[in-house]
Amino acid sequence: MAHSLSAKKRIRQNAKRKLINRVRKSQIKTQIKRFETALAGGDVNAASEQFRLTAKKLDQTASTSTMHKKTAARKKSRLAKKLNQLKTKKT
Repeated sequence: MAHSLSAKKRIRQNAKRKLINRVRKSQIKTQIKRFETALAGGDVNAASEQFRLTAKKLDQTASTSTMHKKTAARKKSRLAKKLNQLKTKKT
């Protein structure tokens, strides 16, 4: 148990940050699921729109300390690869 005031404050700050980070990560997972659902549906336009929204959410999260920038870039790259595979199948 923390004794000093600064340690007690740090515990409170960590609890707030943890909650915010969990919300952001959950939002990203939900957005990725929406994108994958659109991919499974086979609609290129819907999948493209969901990819755009997913990339936006990843960039917003990467701009904070919740997620590293390269992690977000890797996730976007993998999702873009899936989208491009769907586009090539449709043509």
